[in-house]
Amino acid sequence: MAVPKTKEELLAAIKNDYHKLVVDLKRIPEEVTSIQSLEGHAKGTQMSICNLVSYLIGWSELVLKWDKLKKEGVEVDFPETGYKWNELGKLAQHFYTTYDDTYPKLLAQLENTVERILLLIEEHTQEELYETPWYDKWSKGKMIQLNTSSPYKNARARVRKWIKLNKDHYTFL
Repeated sequence: MAVPKTKEELLAAIKNDYHKLVVDLKRIPEEVTSIQSLEGHAKGTQMSICNLVSYLIGWSELVLKWDKLKKEGVEVDFPETGYKWNELGKLAQHFYTTYDDTYPKLLAQLENTVERILLLIEEHTQEELYETPWYDKWSKGKMIQLNTSSPYKNARARVRKWIKLNKDHYTFL
C-alpha cells in the first residue's frame, strides 16, 4: 500500500496493517511471548514479542498524547519528555517497562489504542490531517502514519521473520 495522502487512505492503511499484524501475533503461543529472542529496537539488544507489542502501544499512545496536548494549546515535547529523536532506543526501553503486562492484555490494549487512533482521525478533516503543518514540516496525518501503520508494518515483518526462524522450536497456530 502506498504512503497515505488522504484521510481515507490513512484509515485504510492503519486498519489493513494492524489487521495483518494481529493475525500473525495471534499465531504465537502465549508461553513464548516473553522470551527475549527478537532483535531489539536499540542496537545490540534483544526484545520479546511482548516488548514489541508494548513498543507499538507506546507510539500509538504518544500520538494520542500529542493530539490532546496540542488541542489544549500546550507545547508538545517531541517525541516525549526526557527523550530526543536520536534516543529512540531508550524510548523503546521505556515503552517495554511502561506497558509491561500479559500478552493477552497487551493485545487488548493495542486494539483499544488503535480504535482510539481511528476515532481521532475520524474527528479531523482532510485539511487538518494533510494540508496544515502540525509538527515542524510534517502534517498530522503524516505523523500519525509514521507512528502507527508504518511501525505495524515493520513489526509484522519482524514477527513473520521470528516465526519462520522458530517454526522448528514452537507450534504456531
